[in-house]
Amino acid sequence: MSAQLPLSLKFPPDQRLESFVGNDALRDLVAAAASGARSDWLYLAGAAGSGKTHLLLAACAQAQGLGRRAIFLPLAALAGRLDAALSGQDDADLVCLDGLDAIAGNAADEEALFHFHNRARAGLGRLIYSATAMPSVLGVALPDLVSRLEQCTRLSLEPLDEDARRRVLRQRAERRGLELDDAVLDYLFRRVGRDLATLTGLLDRLDRESLAAQRRITVPFLKQFLPSP
Repeated sequence: MSAQLPLSLKFPPDQRLESFVGNDALRDLVAAAASGARSDWLYLAGAAGSGKTHLLLAACAQAQGLGRRAIFLPLAALAGRLDAALSGQDDADLVCLDGLDAIAGNAADEEALFHFHNRARAGLGRLIYSATAMPSVLGVALPDLVSRLEQCTRLSLEPLDEDARRRVLRQRAERRGLELDDAVLDYLFRRVGRDLATLTGLLDRLDRESLAAQRRITVPFLKQFLPSP
């Protein structure tokens, strides 16, 4: 049975280059690669929460908006079957491979990525990789693949600090017509945590619940909405 591959993923509206909070120069390099204005192949390294996935999804959204063929591949979902996922993608204008950690040490996946990298180099497309660490310390076993990855322009991302996380969450809330004051953010960070993906998913639920209840999002509302620990 053939695997269902996420090649036609709809790029989430929260992930756009203009809403990226972090290193502006790095964001501009990603934008240039997405538009084809620069020929760089990029390798983004950073811890969880540093914005790697945001940038890759945003790059695909920008490229697609310009009429370019863009593919986003979440490697954690494709580990063990990467060769099938990469089949037929050689002619894409932009391929973003998110989470190289997931295939590091898998001989078949590393071999598939090595050959895909070489085929893509022969064309006019762009590749953007992301991982938690630089190629030499990622745990990739195939030396030739490490060598190819190190030929990319390598960029480091830092995790967002508290103020930046608040800015991101407020931006995403505003997109939904929600207003989050400092007391609400303090409560969410204490009660839910600081993972932006989790908090963004919660915003969608809060949007529906506040609309149904015809209430603003306040700490008392959150205490009713969120179950007790």
